Amino acid sequence: MARGPSTWSSSSLLLALLVAAAAAATASEAARVPAAVGNWTEVLSGAPRRARHGHGYVWRHRRRAFENGLGRTPQMGWNSWNHFGCGINEDLIKQTADALVNTGMAKLGYEYVNIDDCWAESDRDNQGNFVANRQTFPSGIKALADYVHAKGLKLGIYSDAGSRTCSQKMPGSLDHEEQDVKTFSSWGIDYLKYDNCNDAGRSVMERYTKMSNAMKTYGKSIFFSLCEWGRENPATWAGSMGNSWRTTDDIADNWGSMTSRADQNDRWASYAGPGGWNDPDMLEVGNGGMTEAEYRSHFSIWALAKAPLLIGCDVRSMSQQTKDILSNSEVIAVNQDSLGVQGKKVQSSNGLEVWAGPLSNNRKAVVLWNRQGYQATITAQWSSIGLASSTAVTARDLWAHSSFSAQGQLSASVAPHDCKMYVLTPK
Repeated sequence: MARGPSTWSSSSLLLALLVAAAAAATASEAARVPAAVGNWTEVLSGAPRRARHGHGYVWRHRRRAFENGLGRTPQMGWNSWNHFGCGINEDLIKQTADALVNTGMAKLGYEYVNIDDCWAESDRDNQGNFVANRQTFPSGIKALADYVHAKGLKLGIYSDAGSRTCSQKMPGSLDHEEQDVKTFSSWGIDYLKYDNCNDAGRSVMERYTKMSNAMKTYGKSIFFSLCEWGRENPATWAGSMGNSWRTTDDIADNWGSMTSRADQNDRWASYAGPGGWNDPDMLEVGNGGMTEAEYRSHFSIWALAKAPLLIGCDVRSMSQQTKDILSNSEVIAVNQDSLGVQGKKVQSSNGLEVWAGPLSNNRKAVVLWNRQGYQATITAQWSSIGLASSTAVTARDLWAHSSFSAQGQLSASVAPHDCKMYVLTPK
């Protein structure tokens, strides 16, 4: 039975008043500073709520629970799925590793060579272990890892938090988590993409927690990429489990899919940071479904948003146009900037958009993005990107590789579905 106020002693009443005061102070603080989840916290510093995408936020680093020393910048590399699907074999993987080196892409940071679904036999061996497909990977994954490592690159592999992978052609890792991580480690695997098919009716949290715990124990040198498709807002919890997490369904090689993935990923910007990144899925640049302008926009927004830069085309036969986009070292430098803050959409008017974010050394990265079907002038206001109106900058055009001065705002005429990308350095 509850104790009524008439029975309280003076000391009890004093204690109650102190608790109430503390609770009120806590509530006030909570209203002022949003709860911190993940690696970064947005702190409102005297700016109106409508300035959410403007200059009213300060970014504070937070140590995340999952700390394997990997992913201090977004991962870069190549993945087999977007172009090849299940049509993979060990020769393709070796040739891709060769091509990354021979084209100079490896020196730019594309270090992971990731095998996606369909690499294993349909069933485990009599000891419950994964077995590489005997027709397509006859030398085994350990030998392939040795080959890739000899090129100065890293090998990634794929599994699933379910009974079978998404292709249904090989087993998943559900209830085999520790066994499989031990296997991957013994093979020299450097990266695990962990998908979300055939879940046996079990919760996302249970299934991904089990693999995360196995990785923390037996796979500390393996980059852990959660591919949960953004179904249960993984940005809010996956920072304690892995190095990156998918925020969207699979991307497709068309304008509508790419732009929608960018928008879906944007809402989670505050949860990304060194050690853990939002993942709007792999790059489609070079696969043929979009124009050069659209692919340039795709690559620019992914770079600004600190998304993984995982090439999804056939690098053995990519066109010069594709190579020019994927090998723009100035755009890559924005993605790999040591500050590790995800840029986001800060202005939007009828498909004419400004995306921006802070970089190290007080610089700003800015993308003027024309999502309309006609040529248009887009203007970025200093107030939207966190600069005082009096600030003069040197603006570096990352696609034209030229520089000029600007103050107060930045305007450019942008072609349909194209973008302009800049780094602004205050003078």
